[in-house]
Amino acid sequence: MDEFIDPIGRLINEFSRLPGVGRKTAQRYAYKIIDMTNSEAQTFASAILDAKRKVKYCKICGNFTEHEVCNVCLQRDKSLICVVKEPKDVVALEKLHEYKGVYHVLHGVIDPMNGVGPNDIRIKELLARIDSNVQEVIMATDANVEGDATAMYVAKLLKPLGVTVTRIARGVPIGSEIEYTDDVTLTRALLERKQI
Repeated sequence: MDEFIDPIGRLINEFSRLPGVGRKTAQRYAYKIIDMTNSEAQTFASAILDAKRKVKYCKICGNFTEHEVCNVCLQRDKSLICVVKEPKDVVALEKLHEYKGVYHVLHGVIDPMNGVGPNDIRIKELLARIDSNVQEVIMATDANVEGDATAMYVAKLLKPLGVTVTRIARGVPIGSEIEYTDDVTLTRALLERKQI
């Protein structure tokens, strides 16, 4: 006999595919869904489908948006570009309310061990954004080997273009991800960035 009836087993399997969700947590989520009213379950399912339908990438920076161009790209100082790995890094930096420039989301980092090269992430798109108005590019990739390699590679491409390239300070612990860094450390790292 199977451990779970098919509908519950399928729900557990789907939840366990999410990052950071183990089998036990997936079971708790599945049981919670089953305990919901039909209306609550419909609202939950509708939120998932609505996000899939409406959320897209900004055609300029690559961050999440509901429109062609995100509000940050429309309204902020374009002379300062902060380069991050993923959209969730933008969220981490935005909640500090310290940064006033725009972003560029690479959607990955250079990682030869996993077959990710410079052409597999949005470096060409970053280079296309560099014009005489851009004064500084801040490399805010994670403080690990891949993040550092990506920062150095991008810096090497940008320096001949006359742009100042800085790296967020090492207040962010080595091997950590920006998304999980506390606000004080992240603020200090952003304010104490260094030229590379």
